[in-house]
Amino acid sequence: MPGSLRWIDQHCHLEPGPAAAEAVADARDAGVQRLITVGTDLASSLGALAVARANDGVWATAGVHPHDASGGLEGIVVLFDEPEVVAVGECGLDYHYDHSPREVQREVFAAQIALAHEFDLPLVVHSREAWDDTFALLDEGGVPERTVFHCFTGGPDEARQGLDRGIVLSFSGIVTFPSADDLRSAAALCPLDRLLVETDSPYLAPVPHRGQANRPALVPLVGAAVAAAKGLEPDAVAAASWATASAFYGLDRA
Repeated sequence: MPGSLRWIDQHCHLEPGPAAAEAVADARDAGVQRLITVGTDLASSLGALAVARANDGVWATAGVHPHDASGGLEGIVVLFDEPEVVAVGECGLDYHYDHSPREVQREVFAAQIALAHEFDLPLVVHSREAWDDTFALLDEGGVPERTVFHCFTGGPDEARQGLDRGIVLSFSGIVTFPSADDLRSAAALCPLDRLLVETDSPYLAPVPHRGQANRPALVPLVGAAVAAAKGLEPDAVAAASWATASAFYGLDRA
């Protein structure tokens, strides 16, 4: 991968402390110059904020993941006044595990859609085996102007439904998996200026690193796989995703 390429890992989970600094340094050596570290409940949102404050080129989100929806939103709202916090989420629906009751997931997701509108912040959406309800709640609450499906796992139909609503699609290491033909088809049809790349580290390490802990330094492999699906060179995906992520999160003014 050419060293001149600049990448943004638009979704990762970094633990506060020395490990985060090591991951950021490792990422920079790989050309990943900006990172968004993501909150999934109050504790991890506070941790993401701490990581962003301690490391240049890192920003945070604050939100409640559907797995943690039963814990509610208490304490989250005040974090949106912090300049390092650039988005609401990750939030959404996960009907695969149902760690929180589905009705509670829907209520907490709807509340975070409203918070994105209230604070004029991007919305980071997690949707797994819940596309119909995800789209219904977004339609009901009004899709925030800046909304991303993180770790997009749908196929062409779901991609078109998201794109028709103005939603950005973010592709993770899953796009490198041999079984992910539908996902690669979604990447192929997604306009270059409407896609982002991420690791979702420490999860979902891309091929050829399956079975290892993922890390932000591997996002160029994701970008290369997206480029291959689109019949492009990686530099086109690097440049476009850098511009889109920077504008989406307001990184040049944050």
